[in-house]
Amino acid sequence: MKQGLSLRVSQHLALTPQLQQSIRLLQLSTLELGQEVQQMLDENPFLEANPDDVPDLPGPAQADARPAGDEADEPMGVSAAASESRLSDAEAESAEPAADAEPGWEGDGSVETVPDDAEWGGDAPARQKSSGGDDEVEAADLASSHESLQDHLHRQALGLRLGEEDRAALRFLIESLNDDGYLEDSLQALAESLSAHDLEEQEELVHRFTVALGLLQSLEPAGVGARDLAECLDLQLRVLEQEDPDDEVVPLARRICRQPMDLLARRDIRKLAQACGDTEAQVRLAIARITRLEPKPGRRFVDAERHIIVPDVIVTQSGRGPRASFRVQLNPDVMPRLRVHDVYAGALKTHKGEGHQALQQRLQEARWFIKNIQQRFDTILRVSTAIVERQRNFFVHGELAMRPLVLREIADELGLHESTISRVTTAKYMATPFGTFELKYFFGSALGTETGGNASSTAVRALIKQFVAAESPKKPLSDSQISDMLKEQGIECARRTVAKYREALRIAPANLRKAL
Repeated sequence: MKQGLSLRVSQHLALTPQLQQSIRLLQLSTLELGQEVQQMLDENPFLEANPDDVPDLPGPAQADARPAGDEADEPMGVSAAASESRLSDAEAESAEPAADAEPGWEGDGSVETVPDDAEWGGDAPARQKSSGGDDEVEAADLASSHESLQDHLHRQALGLRLGEEDRAALRFLIESLNDDGYLEDSLQALAESLSAHDLEEQEELVHRFTVALGLLQSLEPAGVGARDLAECLDLQLRVLEQEDPDDEVVPLARRICRQPMDLLARRDIRKLAQACGDTEAQVRLAIARITRLEPKPGRRFVDAERHIIVPDVIVTQSGRGPRASFRVQLNPDVMPRLRVHDVYAGALKTHKGEGHQALQQRLQEARWFIKNIQQRFDTILRVSTAIVERQRNFFVHGELAMRPLVLREIADELGLHESTISRVTTAKYMATPFGTFELKYFFGSALGTETGGNASSTAVRALIKQFVAAESPKKPLSDSQISDMLKEQGIECARRTVAKYREALRIAPANLRKAL
């Protein structure tokens, strides 16, 4: 083998740590961003939060979406500080972050984007928290003060006269319940978890747990402590039977619950009537009684705070009809108020002793973190504004007027990559006059129409939901009938596509929607 030297020239993209951080911050949800900010505040001494410092600044970053023909009241543009804070073209292309905003752009109407750079700039003070989130704060306080299922049951258990061991066994079972109020583990498994090797002690624990389970299932709400759905329904029916012993439907309903649950799920009236030895008319009455029971007794005790969605973007409307205008602005309650610590940064300039290089790097990290967060919210604002422009009919007429939209259209309009739009629209929410929606909600595939145009899949789903809401309970619409009704509206939609959309809307099939 002959040895030799060769020179090769190649190009490759490298993601710097700053670009990696920018991409990661862009795809974080509001909750995850708050955790990331808190962690950075704990680790970096040059970064501080100062919500009490109130500079004389304009309102939050916002954009106006106006109908065609209206002129903007103010000149469009982005401050120089915002442009300087963005990444270079080469870096932006490799990392797919937001590209530099143009001085202005026009679509169906004029749009003005004015990020508040004074709030984000390296050493600038932060704006005071807006008072517009009082309702959300009250909702969070209400959720945090909500009584849990375990607390509710412990409070009832205090009124029972029990020995120390029975009280401990009842407490253990209460703490073993899941959020729905079910006891997922068997009594034997719970006993083995407390005493893995002593068989006699296990038998004693099973006996204690059996007694405690009977006490637990007698507490409110009815059905709590059940091991499965059939037992949960039976416990609730037993309470109804005690309240009204003369009701003949409840005993039949209890016998139905002892049958295989798939018969009840399919509403197989004939087989249930044969198994229970009663008439089909009585079985229908019993099933109607069962459908009014609560399959998840612990549902109303679930902590509501986890279900509160705080929007990242707020859309407000002014005017009505075709002349309506929409203002898109970032929610000030989710925007971190950060700045570089002036005292530490000033001391670093005068002190160049040991460790100066490491401290200088930490200072640079703090500045990059502030700029990357600014870029994250700037990108969210730009994408949200483009969505409002494209889906203007939705904000005027509702979801039936939604137009087809794919990520590529927004990406081409803003000069970004599709993956960047995907990151921006995931786990980010927009508050609109029609409710709060994830940004991905406004994107939908296109279905062909008889006129050669396209209809949004979101609008088709809304139309299916409207058809089902207006159907006769005694004769619900099948998927084929819904497909035919859509064709009458000029929308080509196959039966299997209707079934897919119906399942996505969590609408039961026709045989389960039929009134009893």
